Amino acid sequence: MTDNLKGHLLLRRIRTAIRFGRQQGLTALLTLVRQKLRGGKGGGLLSKIDLIDYYSFVRASPVGTALLPGSISRNVINWVIPPFGFGSGGHLNIFRFIHHLELDGFECRIIIVGEPRPNSSESAAKQINEWFFKLQAKVFIGLNSAPPAHITIATSWQTAYFVKSFMPTIHRCYFVQDFEPYFFAAGSEYAWAEQTYRFGFFGVTAGTWLKEKLAVEYGMQTEAFGFSFDHERYRPHVRREPNVRRVFFYARPPTQRRAFEMGLLVLAEMARRLPDVEVVLAGWDISSYKIPFEHVNAGVVVLDDLPDLYSQCDVALVLSFTNLSLLPLELMACGTPVVSNRAKCTEWLLNDTNARLAEPNVESLADALCAVLENAAERERIRNAGFKTASLSDWKLEAGKVAMMLRRLDGDSKML
Repeated sequence: MTDNLKGHLLLRRIRTAIRFGRQQGLTALLTLVRQKLRGGKGGGLLSKIDLIDYYSFVRASPVGTALLPGSISRNVINWVIPPFGFGSGGHLNIFRFIHHLELDGFECRIIIVGEPRPNSSESAAKQINEWFFKLQAKVFIGLNSAPPAHITIATSWQTAYFVKSFMPTIHRCYFVQDFEPYFFAAGSEYAWAEQTYRFGFFGVTAGTWLKEKLAVEYGMQTEAFGFSFDHERYRPHVRREPNVRRVFFYARPPTQRRAFEMGLLVLAEMARRLPDVEVVLAGWDISSYKIPFEHVNAGVVVLDDLPDLYSQCDVALVLSFTNLSLLPLELMACGTPVVSNRAKCTEWLLNDTNARLAEPNVESLADALCAVLENAAERERIRNAGFKTASLSDWKLEAGKVAMMLRRLDGDSKML
């Protein structure tokens, strides 16, 4: 194994351990460390790494037997998901749609596959209800425990391989929230992730950029839903220090597609031009980085505190080199103008009216930030357009679109 791959696997394990320790506590983390030292799937720290076993899911054998059409109710859905942790944005969106589909008459089940496996179905269900949404869906651990379903939905590239091998279903769908090959350098995982778009699944995509990309480049049948936000949570708060100029930056070094390095250089250039501006960095603890300008290291912020934090800032820098996150809409709803990079993956939602878009280089993005900070009329223009964009979005409406897509799989759109 190359040193790069060893380092990649070790870094991934360290990140997983940190998240696990924060969520489950020190005792549970120490237990996990002991298990990993002894060995297990993927190899222990004191044993050789078993890559063939770790990636065995890409060559999984068929599970179960095929269903005959009409042998199971059309409203039954299996959602196949990877293991989750507290605060996982991707899982939050999955559970949000399950919640709305249950209200719309669908019977949903949650099938958790991959490592690390939850302790039990009961504990996983409890965490979902406490951390995300209160759902009726039963939870199953492992594909072999999954009951038959009319529709089975993959939710990540790894789970797509499990869904491909699951026989007792009529339809296979793919809930695609991002173009996951871009998460990796060109190589094995890039190729495996890309291949899933050729499995013949019906694609339910987050936004039109993914809808068009997967249809044009991979021949997938796709339909898109839009983004929204929690209207009860995200709204403007009172500015406590209206004379202090601030820039918010979504700073998340482990998530390469959010361009932490570029953002830091952009902010340094902005601070050189406007040294009185304070920068608020949130999304990760960046205390190990040298930050040569006035800043606040907010770290990981709980959801309920985000609206107030956003409202204290005059502008937000949010960079995306794959699909957008939900952050731009949440910022707009709080009255914070958004500056982002110009790209097809951002322009399906952001435009020159509701945001300030710039070419993805340090000078252009710094120009954009300074233009918003120094021009009150421009700030107000973007702020008002952002409010309008946010006000037109609604999760219930988007979930209704997904419900209609699923009903049309059988060739009609009749209510169940």
